Amino acid sequence: LQVLRHEEFEEGCKASCNGPYDGKWSKTMVGYGPEDEHFVAELTYNYGIGEYRLGNDFLGITLVSSQAVSNAKKMGWPLKEITSGVFEAEAPGGYKFYLEDKEQLKRDPVWKVTLGVSDLQKSVSYWSGLLGMKIYEKDEEKQRALLGYADNQCKLELKAVGGAVDHGTAFGRIAFSCAKDELPGIEALMKKEKQKILTPLVSLDTPGKATVQVVILADPDGHEICFVGDEAFRELSKVDPNGDKLLDDAMAADNSDKWFAEHNRKKISV
Repeated sequence: LQVLRHEEFEEGCKASCNGPYDGKWSKTMVGYGPEDEHFVAELTYNYGIGEYRLGNDFLGITLVSSQAVSNAKKMGWPLKEITSGVFEAEAPGGYKFYLEDKEQLKRDPVWKVTLGVSDLQKSVSYWSGLLGMKIYEKDEEKQRALLGYADNQCKLELKAVGGAVDHGTAFGRIAFSCAKDELPGIEALMKKEKQKILTPLVSLDTPGKATVQVVILADPDGHEICFVGDEAFRELSKVDPNGDKLLDDAMAADNSDKWFAEHNRKKISV
């Protein structure tokens, strides 16, 4: 994965982009290519927080990449073969990745993101009926469904967890870009259907960059969904050739482990 851009913020985002935390934070966008054409992960770092309690809401990301499997083996990174040619790896912090030992897809190796749900049919109805996703697969026996907006894009897998969804104390949301003119309609539909709107249509400023409009929703299990206006987002999401250096500089300047040790304090666990 490549570092596409890195940004530092002195206070929490008014749309809770860094979770329910008010202090200094950063975000680093990583992916196999530009955000216009690839699935991209936003890694948020809240200064001073050393550990999050994970729930059963985010069940993992699946990559189709024999190179990733090879890299893990070379590094001695623990791999667990769960089915033939599919390996489970655990990232720092406990997040799961599933690596398919196949030739890397040319468009984007990120095949699917899996979320836990409490009621598969209810969730499918929300994501498909209200948000307009196409149902690619549905397996009642295994209690899973695969949905997406386009054949050549990363898919969303919904998987029943056999009970309530626990979001823990970590934080995440899924974001989609769409035409800015569609945002008021999305908000109006959710109001009409009496669905939860976490952040009504709002403009978010990024100093020195574009101002983007977003509306943030929550599905029946509280999974957060952000729709962002595409026109401004394309400007905001351009690959920054200095992204790697900005990230390296931020990590070098952080020294939080040393600071906490010198002050005989532990990073907060939440």
